[in-house]
Amino acid sequence: MQYRQMPKGTDKLSALGFGCMRLPTRFGGPSSTAIDKEKAAKLIRGAIDQGINYLDTAWPYHMGASESFLGSSVLPDGYREKVFVATKLPCFMIRKAEAMQSTFDKQLAKLNVDYIDYYLAHSLDGATWAAMKELGIIPFMDKIKAEGKVRHMGFSFHGKKEDFVAIVDAYPWDFVQVQFNIIDEHFQAGIEGIEYAAKKGMGVIVMEPMRGGTLVGKIPAEVRRIYDAADIRRSAADWAFRWIYNNPNVTVVLSGMNTKEQVDENIRVASEAMPNGMSDKELSVINAVKDTYHRLLTVGCTGCAYCMPCPAGIDIPAAFKSLNDYHMFGKAGARFNHLRFAGVSTADGRAHWTSSCINCGKCEKKCPQGILVRETFKKVQKDLETPAIKAVAGIGRALMGKKKDK
Repeated sequence: MQYRQMPKGTDKLSALGFGCMRLPTRFGGPSSTAIDKEKAAKLIRGAIDQGINYLDTAWPYHMGASESFLGSSVLPDGYREKVFVATKLPCFMIRKAEAMQSTFDKQLAKLNVDYIDYYLAHSLDGATWAAMKELGIIPFMDKIKAEGKVRHMGFSFHGKKEDFVAIVDAYPWDFVQVQFNIIDEHFQAGIEGIEYAAKKGMGVIVMEPMRGGTLVGKIPAEVRRIYDAADIRRSAADWAFRWIYNNPNVTVVLSGMNTKEQVDENIRVASEAMPNGMSDKELSVINAVKDTYHRLLTVGCTGCAYCMPCPAGIDIPAAFKSLNDYHMFGKAGARFNHLRFAGVSTADGRAHWTSSCINCGKCEKKCPQGILVRETFKKVQKDLETPAIKAVAGIGRALMGKKKDK
């Protein structure tokens, strides 16, 4: 495993970190609380045994179950001493100053730890940072660091570049976590933000390196042809990770891994890919892939599920995945998947089409990508929710003895 030095302090972090937002579940997706504890614990402990020493979680991951799972199933038996634990203050939930301390205390209890190595103000943008400053987050951060309850203070960011610079300048942060991948080179903080943070002596943690799975698995035929024509044969994940590791300002790249095969491949790449290690020919392959994705993507959803739960029962990330699949991979498969997951195989047995939206706008306020969800629903309805598709779904529910639409 390759280790990269944090600019502040003496910590050497594994170049690959384990993101605990998309753990294996018994049913459901990343919004499910039903973590498959045996499978997930075996996976994470196995990764630690192979050299990963940075675990990233947060209050809302798996609808609040991720932190408790780590505390009960991963960190005991000596594993706490092998890793650096990162979690986050859910700023979007904080309405009173005293809630910062009470939430932090609950997180220590859930994780079953005496201190947190890397603590982040979660999902900041300009407005959220202004509200948190008004509530007194700066003296709160100073306090928990002075008490030894937090070793390093940072923030994760989903906002505009100008707000990123202002937040970096507002506090002596140790590190920052930003979204960065071959599609999102200039999105939100982007490469410009990474360079600015590095100049300020901050460590940089990268999230969404595979853009919620968009860059791996079933990839568009045009992208596959570019990779296949390259002189070096690599998987899509290998290419995408190497491009991020090529940046010398990146300290850790987080990956939400679900299988041992993913862990093994990602560790291999993290062990091989050095800063400034890609040739001009390799970078030209990535540039061609970037251009192709930017042309094909319809909606910039990463599947993080921050928008969930929807009051109307709509699975927003699944709907947007189907919309992207419709335009990248073919209409029939995307329509079938949307019909199945929105119209038949729902938790309550009812159909939850995007046309069921009650126009509350809660999802848009919570979306870190700034997606105009309700406007994008119109595209889903046009491409994936035709009267014929709804009729077929109704037949499917009837055959399965499920409920009629509301």
